[in-house]
Amino acid sequence: MRVSPDTRKILASQALRAFAYGFGAVLLGSTLASRGLGHVAVGMVLGSILAGTVLAQLVVARFAEVWGRRRLYIALYLALALAGAVFAVGSPMWALVLVSLSGALSTEVVESGPFTSLEQAMLASRIDPDRLAAGFGWYNAVATAAGAVGALAAGLPSRVRAIWPGAPSDQRWFMLLTIAAVAGAAVAWSLSPAIEPGASEEGSASRLGDSRPAIRRLSTLFAVDSFGGGFVVQSFIVYWLTTRFDASLGVLGLTFASIGVLQTLSFLAAPLIAKRFGLLNTMVFTHLPSNLLLASIAFAPNLAAAIWLLLARTALSQMDVPTRQAYVMTLVPPPRRAAAAAYTNLARYVVRPVGPTLAGAAQAMALGLPFLAAGAIKTIYDLALWRSFRDVRPDHSSS
Repeated sequence: MRVSPDTRKILASQALRAFAYGFGAVLLGSTLASRGLGHVAVGMVLGSILAGTVLAQLVVARFAEVWGRRRLYIALYLALALAGAVFAVGSPMWALVLVSLSGALSTEVVESGPFTSLEQAMLASRIDPDRLAAGFGWYNAVATAAGAVGALAAGLPSRVRAIWPGAPSDQRWFMLLTIAAVAGAAVAWSLSPAIEPGASEEGSASRLGDSRPAIRRLSTLFAVDSFGGGFVVQSFIVYWLTTRFDASLGVLGLTFASIGVLQTLSFLAAPLIAKRFGLLNTMVFTHLPSNLLLASIAFAPNLAAAIWLLLARTALSQMDVPTRQAYVMTLVPPPRRAAAAAYTNLARYVVRPVGPTLAGAAQAMALGLPFLAAGAIKTIYDLALWRSFRDVRPDHSSS
């Protein structure tokens, strides 16, 4: 796929950030523990990161097209640079909470926060409409791969200390986030004015206007999907495989490495399917069978069967990601894309913490019940999405 210089820069910037998030997500827990923070303090930091993401998404939705996408993009990178420095120097609790509320940090390797909302809108402005799904496929593949490399690199501090006993402590390595963020800000600074909406359209930029009903429906449906996914987060799956089948760390590591590879491949395969069958059809009809596979994991008779079902589910379940992002961008005109991405991503993010809590309660009734609940909820999402949008034809496919 031929890409514009701006597209290459956005992908490069995102790769830097995904590496930093992959590295930081692993390092964050061990660093907070090594500082001797209590459960309440750790919860405050992690809760502040989640709250900051919500607040930053609202800022992107309301002001991205008013202040300028590139300007806000640079500001987020500078906030990430500051956050990395604050965590690296062992700052007091109030400072950790403050930078966490900036919205620039993430507790996940591949995040769906304010950076992502801006990038989706900017990419939609620089990629040909008929290649939009392919562009988002590469976008997600790059994030997954770079995040995986970052997570692997999180073992670097301990290896360095094994060779050099006087090497910096784990928390000092947060400076890598600062370095990556400064590099990302430099790349963001070099983006052209073409990533902004047309000057004649900026007056309606901060409002969804007549796009509001469609985005509201999509946001509600995406929240349902994310809620269902919260029942089977990676940590629960690891716990279930260990408890149910006594899976070893070696087997678990190989399994989730394979899942990462399948996710990357599915991001690249989804646009090829969408080109033949359409964005909505690809979203729904790859997701439905993956939900059946997800529910069937609860009845797996042995570890091998559970892993094969999990891998088969993964091969299909992520194909709706680039197609979903492309679909949202085609439903709204260019000056409303940042707001549309922010609101739909925010809806997914707000409900995400609820699922794991309910999954814990479900396990008290039956250990595999969260798989059934997740499969059922996500199936309802697919059917409702198809019913609500099967007759909708995107009117804003031009950038």
